[in-house]
Amino acid sequence: MTPQSLAHVNGEIVPINEAKISLLDWGFLHSDATYDVAHVWDGHFFRLDEHVQRYFAGMEKLRMSIPYNETQLTALLLKLVGQSGLRNAYVEMITTRGVPELGSRDPRTCKNQFFAFVVPFVWISQPDQGLHLAISQQQRIPSASVDPTIKNYHWLDLVMGQFEAYDQGAQTAAVVDDKGNIKEGPGFNIFIIKDRQLRTTAKGVLEGITRKTAIQLAQQLGLQVKLGEISAQDLRQADEAFATSTAGGIMAITQVDHQVLGRGQIGPLTQQLQDAYWAMHSEPKFALEVDYELPL
Repeated sequence: MTPQSLAHVNGEIVPINEAKISLLDWGFLHSDATYDVAHVWDGHFFRLDEHVQRYFAGMEKLRMSIPYNETQLTALLLKLVGQSGLRNAYVEMITTRGVPELGSRDPRTCKNQFFAFVVPFVWISQPDQGLHLAISQQQRIPSASVDPTIKNYHWLDLVMGQFEAYDQGAQTAAVVDDKGNIKEGPGFNIFIIKDRQLRTTAKGVLEGITRKTAIQLAQQLGLQVKLGEISAQDLRQADEAFATSTAGGIMAITQVDHQVLGRGQIGPLTQQLQDAYWAMHSEPKFALEVDYELPL
């Protein structure tokens, strides 16, 4: 089977370039949507149950629903990936508010819409490469305004932070809160390691599945883990730093602004965590096998 990117739209599986959304859908017009992203590695979903649970929790908070329960959605995603033939894939599930009644601004008149798609695995950064990250002056949307634990498309703060990073010759950015403390990057959480203590931001960020995995692995390796504020100076003076995301796993940060971290290479503890992360993908309790023999 030739691998191809597919989408599930209006109850049908179609090539992704044929997938469409209405221009009048509030998901497009208002960023009124939630989503989640899981990945498939070597023919197995990784921690899919947790992604699905978080997706449903986000919909509940936003007063959205889809015509599937968690078990049915899991089966749908398995079928979608199986039909794509992709053994290393990035899989997204999306709920939009939908289109309101003509002339109405009442969200209760909208019929929520469900979409899903599968594409080849997406990398923010290759595992053997280090990221050059710039600390943006762009402030993250306050969590009192938009709950960051619900995955959303309110990304303009992150996008403008990226532009700042590119202007400085960096590859990506970290945005900050109103006190200048580090929050997160476009699609990833941020960790630092100092004196064998692992630190990451506690509040105002997405509670990523890969973030959770990194914390669990650090504890297994005997590292002290602290959740709290991280200042810009803390990040610049870290012994090691890394980003976590479904799109790449545990990815070393080797330069912050003009400050090279360590020797400018992946640090030893980051490497241990990265190796342990990919090893987890073969553990049966985290891996859900895709059936590529299902009929089309």
